[in-house]
Amino acid sequence: IQISYDGGAATGKSTGAKMISKKYKLKFLSSGLLYRYSSFLILKHRPKNNVSLIKKKFRRLDLLKLKKINLHSPKISEHSAFIAKDKKIRNILKKFQIDFSKKNRNCCIEGRDISTKILPKSDIKFFFICNLKTAALRRFKELKKNNPSLKLKDVQKALRIRNLLDTNRKHSPLLKHRNSIEIDTGKLTKQAMLAKMSRYVEKVIEKNEK
Repeated sequence: IQISYDGGAATGKSTGAKMISKKYKLKFLSSGLLYRYSSFLILKHRPKNNVSLIKKKFRRLDLLKLKKINLHSPKISEHSAFIAKDKKIRNILKKFQIDFSKKNRNCCIEGRDISTKILPKSDIKFFFICNLKTAALRRFKELKKNNPSLKLKDVQKALRIRNLLDTNRKHSPLLKHRNSIEIDTGKLTKQAMLAKMSRYVEKVIEKNEK
């Protein structure tokens, strides 16, 4: 089974995807982390050629390494939205994600163009939504631990900019696939969200076993 998750910033898609991946023992990949890591590399090394740097680093990328780096600063969030518009960088990351899905037939990938570009044939397509105020508060609580001086209004502004850039960019904009199942995380607890998603997953597993 292969599942795709799409949605705006801080809508809860990563949490949902991780819960489903853990429950059904699926390999998990966050495309957002790939873009954030790309931004981290560019901001750190200031290369003359961004594409060459990303291409080199992604040849032998250890996904476990990403978990040890703080990739959720407002600066990286804003920068990753801009590099996401770069077609050449998108193509490098797109290839990485497609290769991941080929190596792992049972997987779950989350991002902004997974259902439309990366896994258009995924068994289940989820699209997460959440009002900006709730999403900002959620992200604020997450980031506040490592950045005590952070302000909620700055987080909300960063999310609004990110969503505008993602939905209006030329290459692979954030779109809801016509077959996507919408999940409003502003109205669901984590348990209710997991239960709702699980019903769709169980149906596919049952169908595949016949």
